[in-house]
Amino acid sequence: MLGKLILKTIAIQILFCFITKPSLKSINTYFFAPPPDLTITGTSNCFITNYLFMKKCVQSNPVVPIQQQWLMSMLALVPQSLMEGKDRQLLAEKLLGEIIRDYEMSMRRCMVRNVLIKPDVKGLEDEEEAPLPLSPLGLDFSRPWHNSFIQAKNKILSNLHILHPTMKTLLDFGYAAFSTCHIVDFSSFRLKRPADCESLKTDVSLSCSKAEEKILNTWYQRVISLFSQKAALNGVNLDQVDSFYNCVATLMSNQLKELLRRTVEAFVKLFDPEDRNCLPLFKMELILDEKKMEFYPSFQDLEEAILFIVSRIGQTLQNIQTVRSWLMGDTTTLDTELPNHVIVWATSTLRKSIRGNLEGPKEYFENYVERYGWLVDGTAQARIERFEAEEHSFDEYTAFIDEFFTHKKEILSLPEVARFPMICLNCEDLKQGLASKAYTFAKVLMDRIVANHREENEKICREFEAIKERALKVPETTEEMVETIAYIKKVKTKGIQDLLLRIKESCRQMDYFLDVFLFAPEDIALNAEVLLWPKKINPIFDEHDDLIEQSKRKGEQELIHKCENLMVELDKLTRSVTEFEEYSELDCMQQYVADLRALQKRIQEADETIALINKEETLLKWKLSDFPLLDNLKVEIEPYQKLFHLILKWQRTEKRWMDGTFLELNGESMEAEVDEFLREIYKVSRVFQQKQKKIQQEWKKTSQHRTAEEKTEEETKANPTLSMCSSVLEQIKDFKVRKGEGY
Repeated sequence: MLGKLILKTIAIQILFCFITKPSLKSINTYFFAPPPDLTITGTSNCFITNYLFMKKCVQSNPVVPIQQQWLMSMLALVPQSLMEGKDRQLLAEKLLGEIIRDYEMSMRRCMVRNVLIKPDVKGLEDEEEAPLPLSPLGLDFSRPWHNSFIQAKNKILSNLHILHPTMKTLLDFGYAAFSTCHIVDFSSFRLKRPADCESLKTDVSLSCSKAEEKILNTWYQRVISLFSQKAALNGVNLDQVDSFYNCVATLMSNQLKELLRRTVEAFVKLFDPEDRNCLPLFKMELILDEKKMEFYPSFQDLEEAILFIVSRIGQTLQNIQTVRSWLMGDTTTLDTELPNHVIVWATSTLRKSIRGNLEGPKEYFENYVERYGWLVDGTAQARIERFEAEEHSFDEYTAFIDEFFTHKKEILSLPEVARFPMICLNCEDLKQGLASKAYTFAKVLMDRIVANHREENEKICREFEAIKERALKVPETTEEMVETIAYIKKVKTKGIQDLLLRIKESCRQMDYFLDVFLFAPEDIALNAEVLLWPKKINPIFDEHDDLIEQSKRKGEQELIHKCENLMVELDKLTRSVTEFEEYSELDCMQQYVADLRALQKRIQEADETIALINKEETLLKWKLSDFPLLDNLKVEIEPYQKLFHLILKWQRTEKRWMDGTFLELNGESMEAEVDEFLREIYKVSRVFQQKQKKIQQEWKKTSQHRTAEEKTEEETKANPTLSMCSSVLEQIKDFKVRKGEGY
């Protein structure tokens, strides 16, 4: 009940206050000054609620906003170097927003401090407001400039001559000449074809020169004509002529500066981000410069070209003489230089707009770099070198080649021109460069597999040529014929099949090459030769079969002839061995040994002939021929060989002993050698005796039909070989006896 009573009382008091319209300060004192005898907690809460409510009402009142020129003055104090760079403009806007918030917060805080007094009750300890800012001590905030301002104002009013009729005419001249025109006509910039930087700079420079010439020939001539008249200075005292002409110069300067400023503003307005209908259209290209993709001209060049227009406009009308200097023949010129803040504003605004409008082309360019940059930055070259260093199949090569061909096709299908609000981006040079790069890499791989294909075809042809040469070569021997037959058989069963598979693979590769590669005439001839070999080889095999059949018949005839010749030779050898039985002349022993060696050589040749015949019979799969007569001849000739060599050796030894130096002889060794000769000759003679005995026994068996006289004659006939052995034994014995007698 107490709370309701207090609220009702407060409402009545508020109504009373509004009726009587007291000041806010009296309301504040009336409501929130705590009574000295306040002891009730509910009443304390009531004061807290009232204070917070009134504080909220005061804070919600509108605050006089900070003036825009104050903010611009603050920005002007910031060095230009700190305003340049990425995101600096955004940072400046953020700082200005913070200043505005601090200003509004301070104003609200001051309003609360000036209007309300916080009651001294419990519960409002945290509602402390910051103290009001105090005026700095030691600073003079008086207005000493006010008096000088009044003096300057009075002087201007007395010397400006703004009300002189000539000034009005001069103003009319300027308004008529400059109010509806600009130094450069920007209205048709968007309608023209996309302009390149150099052409734009040239056109603007030409327009500025023409505009300056036109102004000098029209407006300036009218001004000079105006002041060339005596009536121009009517009412101007002689001591005010200088100030009058200074006023004229100032007026002319302001008119020209205004013209330049409006021209710059008109140019900057073309880049308004809210209205892109008048935005100039610039021509740029994406080019491939060696191993780098880039814009031509660069963003920097484009920005410089656009800012050049502002600079060029500012350079226009800078050498116009003042009227006084023209009349007096002086060289003083009007001050027509654009204000620095206009140039700074135009430059910053244009840079911001340019960079915003270049985001689209930059993103488009980065898309090229992301998708095809690996073709020019060395990545593709490294991949190819690594790929070629490894072993890969033909299909792996073609897959890699097709990847480059796909990229080439994809690149060429991209738009030739990309259009953006401010940029017409020509990509033809970059497209052709990237496509050429992709084709070059594909050609490197293509040349590799074409070389491999050519090498494989040459190998196939060489192998077929080798087969043909081997098949059509006439065998010189039976062994060669058998080897050729085995070789051709292996070729027919396995070699040709392998070659056909290789030709099939070659055809598959040719099908691919016909779509992507242009063969040279020699390659075409080689490919045709490879394809024709399977048909050409069968007649060669048929011719080979006929040739082998003829060679086989010829070899058989030659083998038979060899056997016959061998039999004849063996008969001759047999007769030659039989002739050794008649050798009995000891003086011809050296000749006997020579004959024996010749006979042994013939026996060896016969033995080699038999081995060759057996070899050919084996190759022809014939039954091997046997020649036992040759073995008998070897056995028969062996005793004669031993005997003849012993006798010849004895004769030479005896001659050496008898004809040599006597003092060099050694009796004991001579005796031993003589005994050795005796034993050896004796052994050989025993062999011949047994042989003689055996022959006699055979004769007895085979000569039963012979007459008694023939038998007696054969039995009494002496053996020459045995007689020769006996003679040698006698000689040795006689030598031994003489040797004994000599000692």
